Amino acid sequence: MAFKILLTGGLGYIGSHTYVDLIAAGFDVVIIDNLCNSKRGVSDRLEQVTGVPTDFVEADVLDKAALAQVFTDHNFDAVIHFAGLKAVGESVEKPLQYFQVNVVGMVNVLQAMQVAGVKSIVFSSSATVYDPIQPSPLNEGMPTGYANPYGYTKLTCEQILQQACHADPDLKTGILRYFNPAGAHASGLIGEDPNDIPNNLMPYISRVASGDYPFLRIWGNDYDTPDGTGIRDYIHVADLAAGHVKSVQALLSREASHLVNLGTGKGYSVLEMLNAYSTACGRALPYEIMPRRAGDLATTFAEVGRAKQLLGFSATRGLDEMCSSSWHWINTGAKLVSPDG
Repeated sequence: MAFKILLTGGLGYIGSHTYVDLIAAGFDVVIIDNLCNSKRGVSDRLEQVTGVPTDFVEADVLDKAALAQVFTDHNFDAVIHFAGLKAVGESVEKPLQYFQVNVVGMVNVLQAMQVAGVKSIVFSSSATVYDPIQPSPLNEGMPTGYANPYGYTKLTCEQILQQACHADPDLKTGILRYFNPAGAHASGLIGEDPNDIPNNLMPYISRVASGDYPFLRIWGNDYDTPDGTGIRDYIHVADLAAGHVKSVQALLSREASHLVNLGTGKGYSVLEMLNAYSTACGRALPYEIMPRRAGDLATTFAEVGRAKQLLGFSATRGLDEMCSSSWHWINTGAKLVSPDG
């Protein structure tokens, strides 16, 4: 009998790709999503990709009654928790909303799990939990900290999970600190489709490539890097999805809890990303150099040895594949997406 997984936020960018890999790995999956930053039509896309009917419940993790009903209706073996808000800039403007959705949402999920006797959870965390002054490569033993409310909520959720494990030794957690997801599914049917102006580099570049935006703003070209632009660790979303599957498999085999980075262990600069996307779309993409933004670091990338050691996970896809898969998505699936689907 297949293990059954609850996937919160499962119609979102990373959640939808993880769903595909979970189905391929033989899991039975139920998705809940409130559609605040995703579209109902993704459920149909997932059926096309997997060939399996999607079990989707429109529900919010802030709705304790709806959450309890989902756990009553299904006998889950584990939860993978994606549901949450994720824009750094927005979190500065709306900190209370981020505390409510991200932190209270986590507590609600854990309480529902406790009532239902579910003892395994994988949490979608972030490299924003590292102390901003720490040098790269960032490893899991480094001091934590935060530079914005979003990072604070992710760190708080990690600490809540650790305290919950202390209180219940049977609870097992996989905390995955990932860096910068990029790219799209090879089918071109699912990909990153933010409802508002993109906060991340690749989806913004993709909209420059599609003609939606006139040019890319590059915030600073005088950093101590080979080309002067900031360097970040980008990981293909398909690799990220595979990491989540390996994490939940480890927990369900009753191994110990784990906390690992999910990244590539190397960085790409803004100009490298722009040039690779220019190659993917077949034309040079325009950009303008702007002054540095306060708080931006020159270089950030992951130490990835622990993920390989504990989960057998290593990223296998590079920048060219991230860009080509994103452009394929822009020219296929994204063009078919209506405002509500």
